[in-house]
Formats: sequence, structure tokens, C-alpha cells
Amino acid sequence: MTPQTRADLLTRIWWAGVHSVGGQASVAASLETAPIPRPDLILSVGKAAVAMARAAHARFPDSPILAIAKTGHTEPGHTEPGHTEPGLPFEILQAAHPVPDLTSLTAGARLLAEVVAAPPDSHLLLLVSGGASSLVEVPRPGLTLTDLATLNRALLASGKDIGVMNAERAQHSLIKGGGLLARFKGARVTILAISDTRGDLIATIGSGIGLCLPRPGLIAETRIVASNIVARAAATAKARALGLQVLDRGEVLYDDVAACANLIARGLPSEPGLTLWGGEPTVILPDNPGRGGRNQALALHLAGQIAGVPDLSLLVAGTDGNDGPTEAAGGLVDGTTWGQGADTALTRADSGSFLACRNALFTTGPTGTNVMDMALALRG
Repeated sequence: MTPQTRADLLTRIWWAGVHSVGGQASVAASLETAPIPRPDLILSVGKAAVAMARAAHARFPDSPILAIAKTGHTEPGHTEPGHTEPGLPFEILQAAHPVPDLTSLTAGARLLAEVVAAPPDSHLLLLVSGGASSLVEVPRPGLTLTDLATLNRALLASGKDIGVMNAERAQHSLIKGGGLLARFKGARVTILAISDTRGDLIATIGSGIGLCLPRPGLIAETRIVASNIVARAAATAKARALGLQVLDRGEVLYDDVAACANLIARGLPSEPGLTLWGGEPTVILPDNPGRGGRNQALALHLAGQIAGVPDLSLLVAGTDGNDGPTEAAGGLVDGTTWGQGADTALTRADSGSFLACRNALFTTGPTGTNVMDMALALRG
């Protein structure tokens, strides 16, 4: 099996996993399996906001919809199979990610206004996916936009787990941590969420933008409609359909990228076949970091682990199609990727520049979902 053949297979398998958790397909399946009454208002927020809103519109074409998405993520870069309809038949706001800016405050104010204005007997359908922490914000009194941006930059550089970061973000917000739905005075709320956090807890997804605390007279239902385990299961099924032996080592990538690289290296396949991992590694950034993200850094660390190995390739990528503040989703490396300057690139958090020079970046465009990251290793 040539390196190009391995790269092609890894790409096909990775996309099978991502398509299985697409925002449109996941919401449509949930509404088909467990129907809900027609909502009076549909709000969708996160990196998968538009894809999720499409499914809701198909099911409830007469319900008003507002989707708040990351700038540039209004259409998937790689369309989900069977979902190619053109046009955007609902209102969309675009806002900043991963650091909030004025568009995030505008979107947050609009989101809060829609919830507050809902009548007492209304039914709200709230669609939530990762990225909402930056996309929408209503800061607590006394906090400025500069304060929020500084906080988020520090958190992103800290190496902290996403759950810890989102808990800190919620403390500075009027709409996170259950604050948004606490202001909903309607009769019913349904929350459908795509999980990008460890444990698939609604309290941590989007810093708890979809958390609904119990209150008398309110009917509330929360469903997780897609997660990393679903994506890995679909990737496993695709690999087996291609005739490969498969080992899923689980959702275990919750450490610094160097530690995750060592964990993966200890579990690489020794015989022909595919091994996969899920999770969301962390990275501590230096001052003035270069180009790249956690997946590109992990891919480059792994390139060092397999340097000179002739029959092994690895793909590490974020399922949302983004890795840090870059256009790449991650990296696709083999035994020839590592070389002079790689150590320096890792030290400077400039893995993306090195991988670009080695033609090892993995770029997909927006995917219409966000269930953390997947790492796949294929030995041929």
C-alpha cells in the first residue's frame, strides 16, 4: 500500500465519521425518531448552526428561525450526503470565533432578546453546537469587550481542558451557564445539542448556553444528537467495509499534545489495519505563537514518533474543519514528514507552517458539525 493510498483511505474513513454526525443529518434523525410539537421559535447557535437549522426548517417550515454561526461557516465545505439543497431559507448572523468581538456581542444581544420576547405559552427549539462560547455573549456588568477578548486569549493559550475553560467563561456571562434559558418565560423548551465536550454534558457545551434549570410550569427536554463516539463508530464501520481490521481505543485524548502523542505511539497498530482515538488535546502556547492548532501540533509530534517507518500514516483533525485560528483541520503525516526544523516548529507553536512545507496539512473547509477531534492510524 503506497502512502497516497493510505492517505486516501484515511480521508475516506475520517469523512465517514464526520458525515455521521453532520448537523443536518443528526437533527433530522432526532426529530424523526422522537417528534416534538411545532416550535413557535427556533434558535440555532454554534459552528453547526446552519446545518442544524436546515433540518429544523425542513421539519417545521413555518416556524421562524435564527441561526448564529461562525463567520464563513454558513455552508459546509464538504456537503453531507443527500443534503445538497441550495439557499438559506432563514435568518443568519455571523460572529467571531475563537475570540469574541463586537459581532459576538451583537449576536448575543439578539439571541437574548429573542428568548426574552417569547410569549408565556410558547415552545422554543434551541439547537446548540460547539463554538457558541465565542459566537454569542452578553457580559456581566462591568466587563468590557476587551476584558472578554483578553480572557479568551488567555484561556486558549493556557492548555486547560475545554470543560474548565467553559466553566470560567460562564462565570463572566449573563447567558452562559443556564442564564439564557432562565429568561425564557414560555411553556416548553426542547434543546438538541451536538457535543464537543468530554462527557457530553449540556452544562459544558457552548459554556452551558443550552442549560435549562428546572422551574415550575416549564416542560424541558434535552437531547445529545451527535458526539465523538458516534463519529468513531461510523469511521470504524467504514474501515471494516473497506476490508480493514479496526481497533477503537476510545475517547482518551484529553492531555497536552505531547502526552497524547506518546499515548497514541504506544497504541499504534503493529499489524495491517486501522486504529483510532477521539477527544480534544490541549496545548500551551508561547508568546507570539506561529501558525497552527492542537491537531497540527499533535500530527507533527506523531510524525516524529513514526519518522522512518515505511508503512504507517496518521490523520489527526478537528471534526469541525478548523484547527485553532487556521483554515486547516489538522495534519496527515507519515514516516517521511519529520525533518529539519520540526522541533523548532513545535517549540514555536508553528506546526502549521512546517506541515504546509511538507504538503501535510489536512484541509476540509467547514463540515457542518463539531464533535471534537479524531486521530486515525493506518498501517498497510
